[in-house]
Amino acid sequence: MANPLVCDSVWKDKQKYEEAEAHYQQVLAGTAPKGGGKDKKQGKSGGGSSIKNEIAEARQQIQKVLNSHKGNCIQIFGGSGGVAGDNSQVTRRVESLEKENRDLKKVVEDMKALVQRLESRVTKLEGGSSAPAAQAPTPKKPAAPAEDDEDDDIDLFGSDEEADEEADKIRQERLAAYEAKKSKKPALIAKSSLLLDVKPWDDETDMKKMEEEVRKITADGLLWGQAKLVPIGYGIKKLQINCVIEDDKISTDFLEEEITGIEDLVQSMDIAAFNKI
Repeated sequence: MANPLVCDSVWKDKQKYEEAEAHYQQVLAGTAPKGGGKDKKQGKSGGGSSIKNEIAEARQQIQKVLNSHKGNCIQIFGGSGGVAGDNSQVTRRVESLEKENRDLKKVVEDMKALVQRLESRVTKLEGGSSAPAAQAPTPKKPAAPAEDDEDDDIDLFGSDEEADEEADKIRQERLAAYEAKKSKKPALIAKSSLLLDVKPWDDETDMKKMEEEVRKITADGLLWGQAKLVPIGYGIKKLQINCVIEDDKISTDFLEEEITGIEDLVQSMDIAAFNKI
C-alpha cells in the first residue's frame, strides 16, 4: 500500500510565486513600480508580457503539481490493490469467521445436549440396578452336619493331596522333556572372519612361497580362505589373505606369532579387517 504522506505537497518556491502574483496584480492595477526586476534587461515595453509569462508558467507548474498529487491520492485510496480492496478482503474474512463461529456454537450446543441425554440415561440405569440388588435374597447357610457324619471314615483332604502329587509329577515330566530337548540342540559356535596383511622384507621376497608357508599353519578352528597380492609402493607387494577362526579355539595373538615366525619371508603382520560371524 502506498504511503498516504505522498499526498502532502511540499512547495519550496511558494514565496517566489506569491511575489510574481502580487506583481501581476499591481500591473493590472497600474501601480507596478517602474524599473528594476527584469525591466532593466528587457525594457519597459516587454516588462508586462514577461511577468505575465512567468505567472502563466507558475500557474502551469502549480497545476501539474496538484494533478500529480491528485493522481497519487486516487491510486492510493481508489486503486484495485489499495485500501478499498483491503477493506473488502477484511470484510469477507470477518464474515467467514462469523460463520465458523456460528457453526462451532451449534456443534457445542449439540454436544451439550448429547452429554445431558447420556447423563440422564446413566442415572436411570444406576437407579434401576440398585433396586434389585437391595431386594436380592440372602443365601441360605448350609445345614449343620448330623452327629452321625462325624464318625465317617471319609478323608475330606485326601483328594487334594492326590491332585497335588499328580500335578507335581506332570510338571517334573515336562521339565525333564524340556531339558532333554535343550541338551540335544547344538550350541552356537562363535566365529570371526579376519583379513590379514602379511608384509615381506623387500621386493625380492618370493611371495608365492610366503603364501605357501602361511597356509601351512594349521590348527583346530582355523580355516584359510582366498589370498591376493596388493602393491604397497616401490615395487613391493603385500600378501592379503582371508581366514575364519573359532573364537574359543584360535586367537589373533596365535596367528601373529605363527606368521611372524616365518622370519626369512615375513617382516610383519597386521589385521586389516575383523568381523564377527
